[in-house]
Amino acid sequence: MLRITLSIAALATLAACGDISQKANPDAADDPALSASAPALPLPDYFDCVRQNKGVLIAAHRGGPAPGYPENTLETLQYGFSQGIRVFEIDVAESRDGVLLLMHDNRLNRTTTGDGYVADTDWATLSGLRMIDNDGQRTDFQPPKLTDVLLWAKQSGAILELDRKPTTSFRNIASAVRAAGAGDNVLMISYSDAEAAEIAAADPALMLTASARGSRDIGRLEALGVDRTRLVAWTGTNSPDYAAWARNLKEGVEPAFGTLGRRGERLDDLYWADGDGSEYRELVDNGLVLLATDEPYRVAAALTSDDLARQTCGR
Repeated sequence: MLRITLSIAALATLAACGDISQKANPDAADDPALSASAPALPLPDYFDCVRQNKGVLIAAHRGGPAPGYPENTLETLQYGFSQGIRVFEIDVAESRDGVLLLMHDNRLNRTTTGDGYVADTDWATLSGLRMIDNDGQRTDFQPPKLTDVLLWAKQSGAILELDRKPTTSFRNIASAVRAAGAGDNVLMISYSDAEAAEIAAADPALMLTASARGSRDIGRLEALGVDRTRLVAWTGTNSPDYAAWARNLKEGVEPAFGTLGRRGERLDDLYWADGDGSEYRELVDNGLVLLATDEPYRVAAALTSDDLARQTCGR
């Protein structure tokens, strides 16, 4: 997998968004190819490009945590971007005083140096916490504001899959995305038709994932206000449904699937049990366009289709 770094200009913009550690991108340097590249395609066109060129987008679950890089931090996203990852699934919560931030759990104790509930904590307190990585090690990284992450994505070209937590609303998230001008960097996640309709009502221009396995499901979502050109069809995490992917592709809708989940039960663990990972190539060969995984770096190293997507379609 190609390793592509941000330009110095991009890093300067990142620094303006917050204090980004050099550790997040140790190899950053001027890249004339990046700085001279054409503007990014609008997000629906970008997904069309990846689908039409038989590429795949690897979505890093919870931002792609790694040793020293906690989940849902801006530094972790920047690290993943430097490794060639372009899609990051992140979790959006809201503080007691209405600040949108990245945080998965309702409570603070697992991933931060704090305690108590996110919804009961103000931003001044949250911003003073430090994040803990998956090995339980304290880092110098702080919980980031969603706004700072949106500005980073807009500058870098990254795509953010936003998973709404119960402490906030789709409308609040959509407002933040509009304020940042980051609509072409955001893919909203829905878990039901009702949520898909709520996202479409909050901002019909936003792309979203919703459960769909063919024309009937797509038509039902359209009746709820979802624009099919802004739809990515989620097909679960249990087992690949190649027939559903073919039906979605026939409708011009990109299929998505997840190999993530509970450790020891997820397909990520099953696929790597023999150290081979050939099952991921089979997913791509059968038309998968968006793959959500807990092993983004390992999967990216095993595939070439993600490189194809990046080289052909940009970002």
